[in-house]
Amino acid sequence: MGTPGIQLELHSMQAEKRQVALNSVYVAVVITVLKLLVGYRTGSLGILSEAAHSGLDFIAAFITLLSVRVSDKPADADHQYGHGKVENFSAFIETGLLLVTCVWIVWEAVKRLMFHEVHIDPTISAFLVMFLSMVLDVWRSRKLKKIANKYESQALEADALHFSTDVWSSGVVIIGLALVWAAERFHIAGLTKADPIAALVVAMIVVYVSSRLARQTIDALLDAAPAGIRADIIERVSKVEGVLEVDRVRIRRAGNRYFVEVSIGLARRVTFQRSEQVVGDVTKAIHAILPNADATVRSIPRASGEENIFDRIRAVASRSNYSVHDVSVQDLGGRLLVEQHLELDEQLTLKKAHDVVTRLEAEIRAEVPEISSILTHIESEPNTIETGDAVIQDKVLVQKLRKTVSEFPEIIDVHDVVIKKVRDLIYLSCHCTMADDLPLSRVHDISTALEIRFKQEAPELFKVLIHTEPQTDNTR
Repeated sequence: MGTPGIQLELHSMQAEKRQVALNSVYVAVVITVLKLLVGYRTGSLGILSEAAHSGLDFIAAFITLLSVRVSDKPADADHQYGHGKVENFSAFIETGLLLVTCVWIVWEAVKRLMFHEVHIDPTISAFLVMFLSMVLDVWRSRKLKKIANKYESQALEADALHFSTDVWSSGVVIIGLALVWAAERFHIAGLTKADPIAALVVAMIVVYVSSRLARQTIDALLDAAPAGIRADIIERVSKVEGVLEVDRVRIRRAGNRYFVEVSIGLARRVTFQRSEQVVGDVTKAIHAILPNADATVRSIPRASGEENIFDRIRAVASRSNYSVHDVSVQDLGGRLLVEQHLELDEQLTLKKAHDVVTRLEAEIRAEVPEISSILTHIESEPNTIETGDAVIQDKVLVQKLRKTVSEFPEIIDVHDVVIKKVRDLIYLSCHCTMADDLPLSRVHDISTALEIRFKQEAPELFKVLIHTEPQTDNTR
């Protein structure tokens, strides 16, 4: 449903668009009636052509009114991109009506110029009506343009462009009437043809307007991307951290709404959570160019040029939704040997688990052909919550373990020693403090060696978990 603020803004937009379209219909009715009356009274083809033009203006304005009512409806199951295309179709119909007007004007003008002379009576009322028409056209075109720009309405923009050119065509008709009046007053025979010539000029203006409207509406109906926008999106999205490539960009417009579909390449070792973060950043980049666009971003895993052999091995495992750890690669005389640990569901049988490993190792060899052999250690991945006894106290065991820690000079401190009994098995965990700048590889070696020594000193231990932390964490 949306928040109350968004709903209020939507209702305001709908009301403004409908009101300005309705005002345009009222003006079209007034202008058309006045031009028809004066045109028949004076016999001026220029005014009659303008009356026909205004009549079609009325039809176009009425279609625009209907279109803005429909186009603002939200998307539904049958119209998943909304109803915005109705505005584009409305503008297309208006283009056709303008061309029909043009054909009629040209036909009548040629007849009067070549075959049939009509007496023109340029009266004061004719001039007044045309001047009034110009004033009303200026007023409504500005109103329409303002709302069209505010809400990016192509239907209202088409009306605004249409009526702004009406001002010029009305001016041409006034000039034609003035020249006819001058021909009668000063007996200049050559000026008697000014009215049909003025009508032809009106027709040329209509053709110009029609061509512009046609180009815009056809582009919208055929989902043509706005000029330069696609390149801007590619450039901005390419700069988003984590994006390796922009694979595809599609843009379509429905009414005042843009729909953007972008496919981006991400490093295949990127986690799902990180992928979502990058997609969010890409969406923000698109909105920086098209603020109200409905953006759909699809991420595609890609092999990065910065991948090492460890990344490639993990990427193959991730592709099958497996996670390998403790990956070790040895180069023995030019032969690469890989050792790795793989956790699988503890409910699997050995046969099924081994089949999984066999397939995974084959995929890794195919992806990384320089590997000579792979040895995988299968581990069970727990998926059940174990119940056990409460934490037990064993001061003798703790003292023995603290003495063992003294054998490792890199270990600054050991604390939070916890001993538990689960399924009659002894579990031990502790925290070990080491220097902040100690390399992680060395930290791992020390903790592994300490775990081995603990089990040597206390064979009853089933599992030992050592949490390493930097010295600064214990000085706060």
